[in-house]
Amino acid sequence: MEVTRTFDILDLMSENYVKDDILGVKRNGKWEKFSTQDYIEYSNNFSYGLLALGLKKGDIIATVTNNRPEWNFVDMGASQAGIIHIPIYPTISIEDYKYILGHSEPTYFFVSDKNLYNKLKPVVDSISAIKEMYSFNELENVKNWKEVIELGKKNADKYRDKLTEIKAGIKPEDLFTIVYTSGTTGSPKGVMLSHKNMVTNFIETSKIHGFGFGHKALSFLPLSHVYERMVNYHFQYKGISIYYAENMATIVDDLKSCKPEIFNSVPRLLERVYDKIISKGAEQKGIKKKIFFWAVDLALKFELNRKNGWFYHLKLNIANKLVFVKWREALGGNVQIIVSGGAALQPRLARVFWAAKISVVEGYGLTETAPVIAVNDLTKNQVKFGTVGPVLKDVEVKIAEDGEILCKGPNVMLGYYKEPELTAEAIDEDGYYHTGDIGRIEDDLYLKITDRKKEIFKLSSGKYIAPQIIENKIKESIFIEQLMVVGENEKFASALIAPNFDYLHNWCSIHKIHFEDNKELIQNPKVVSRIQKEVNMLNKQLGATEQIKRFRIVCDQWSPETGELSHKLSLKRKVIHKKYDHILNEIYSKVKEPELA
Repeated sequence: MEVTRTFDILDLMSENYVKDDILGVKRNGKWEKFSTQDYIEYSNNFSYGLLALGLKKGDIIATVTNNRPEWNFVDMGASQAGIIHIPIYPTISIEDYKYILGHSEPTYFFVSDKNLYNKLKPVVDSISAIKEMYSFNELENVKNWKEVIELGKKNADKYRDKLTEIKAGIKPEDLFTIVYTSGTTGSPKGVMLSHKNMVTNFIETSKIHGFGFGHKALSFLPLSHVYERMVNYHFQYKGISIYYAENMATIVDDLKSCKPEIFNSVPRLLERVYDKIISKGAEQKGIKKKIFFWAVDLALKFELNRKNGWFYHLKLNIANKLVFVKWREALGGNVQIIVSGGAALQPRLARVFWAAKISVVEGYGLTETAPVIAVNDLTKNQVKFGTVGPVLKDVEVKIAEDGEILCKGPNVMLGYYKEPELTAEAIDEDGYYHTGDIGRIEDDLYLKITDRKKEIFKLSSGKYIAPQIIENKIKESIFIEQLMVVGENEKFASALIAPNFDYLHNWCSIHKIHFEDNKELIQNPKVVSRIQKEVNMLNKQLGATEQIKRFRIVCDQWSPETGELSHKLSLKRKVIHKKYDHILNEIYSKVKEPELA
């Protein structure tokens, strides 16, 4: 059957994908499974419940929750009733919650647990539009979402024909969700997406691999992010069972127990996996350690389409049997594809995972493009390391004179909610969305992202610096978790470095370096010297003006919770600038350009 609206997936699954575990979730250490029929019944009853509560097409509900099947039931139930679903991150600031809920004015609000309920109850009480707040978990003296389900069951006969009528009247071009961007600057913007935006995206991206009915995916990135949400629809469209991880800390255990073939990730998580693997390899002794790093060095030289030659692949087969098989076992044993998005992926990571028989497929897009613009394609063998792959079918990309990527197609948003001026700024008269990213087309096929337009800065010499390229290169060091390149209008580029404290602590233990806390650790001359050695080594791969001439180590671990990173783990540059303003002033207090050590 043809799928043109998101909720058409339910009919597709009913016809083609009947199974006992269309959805699964880990709770209290055990997997709970939901059948195709469960999914459809919960969704329908939620639709009836919303209609019984008096909601009509165009009304709004909002959710703040971890990944769970109930999110899908609410999402599909609202969608087929013509009700707009706004999913919100569970970890944003109170100020952002106040803004989003005040700006969108949902009628009903659903949260996952007691902590979120207690945190958001005062905010909800201050917004008159919200009639009721429900919880997914059972909480004392709090309305539970199942009350809406039970209301729907009681009124199913009354609203069955009404729901059929509403569904028939929903067009692909109709608004179905508003996703508030977790941007690095300013107030969140409500991106209005139609069924067509999302459906065309998940159908086209579903063609890049051959998995389908009988396969499993693990989901752990937030469903409130359009990237994970779209790929979840993509999985459902292909009949792939989705298992939701218990939490971010249990991902490795969840991979081992549900044994998926595919999952979604962001580069930072892959970097952490790789760093942990390297750390364990470094702990080995003698011949085992030599074999481990021989295999890693071999993997770093991997080229696609067997360009390395037969002798290389003979050695790689040995490395796979001795070393990489253990990597795959650590990820459950069945993982063959990891889809990477949200930020730039280091090509060396792609090479290593591909060498280990795990295809990392990188794509690119934005919330405003629902989200994918381009993605590497396994089915067509159109994959190139360091690029985000070919542009999707029916999506048009052109590169502006200043290098900015412009996008036009069925994936481009309807606009920003209640913000026509901002919409006009983002989408030009010819219908092209201005992404704010700088890029180019390679080999007349592959899109390559080089930086964010707003993040490129100029040194006092007039030379331009593209910080993301430099940051990605220097993050190849296992000692460095995050860094931010600075130097706008200054004589040279410098960096703030947040080290990989787990690895650094182990290194200090081996070298008998004692410290009371991270503040003391980063001031230790031996530690500073070791980080300097890493920076010097990586500087050799950069142009003269791009090299980091000074750096300062910070004692904090950057994260979305502490505010330095966005939810897709991108740097919040203005926040970091403000937080470390005193350090930045000190870096540039001496005007003489330093010599590299």
